[in-house]
Amino acid sequence: MSITTLKELFIHDLSDVYSAERQITKALPKMARAATDPKLVDAFKTHLEETQGQIERLDQVVESSDEIRLKRMKCHAMEGLVEEAQELIDSVEKGEVLDAGLIGAAQKVEHYEIATYGTLAALAKKLGYSQAAKLLEETLQEEKDTDKKLTVIAGSQSATKTAKS
Repeated sequence: MSITTLKELFIHDLSDVYSAERQITKALPKMARAATDPKLVDAFKTHLEETQGQIERLDQVVESSDEIRLKRMKCHAMEGLVEEAQELIDSVEKGEVLDAGLIGAAQKVEHYEIATYGTLAALAKKLGYSQAAKLLEETLQEEKDTDKKLTVIAGSQSATKTAKS
């Protein structure tokens, strides 16, 4: 596939993140079942609801302009991140170590999404898709908030472990 314009890049990246979000909706319930920390389980369940809303928001982005049409594609980056999380679930005993690994896996996902939504929002602005830019920035902020929430949970796990030592 040859991408030669910013609009083509925007549509490619938008299609890619749509695939990524759909993959995440399948991975988050597995991660929630594997986690033992109640705060982490809750964070995964909450983010699943947010992700479903983000998919709806992506549909709104597409509807915001007759020029935007998604392409059928698979986000291979997200596929790899989801596989890594599944490998952790399959190979690490339930408990503190797995929870820490799941936090790391989830933050890798969040950082990928933050980079992608930041790029998409900037491209939408540059292309004059102001409604799309607003929607994408809303999702970008949710992804940043989720990353911060995971950092707090990771910090509280470290504090609990230190207190037990």
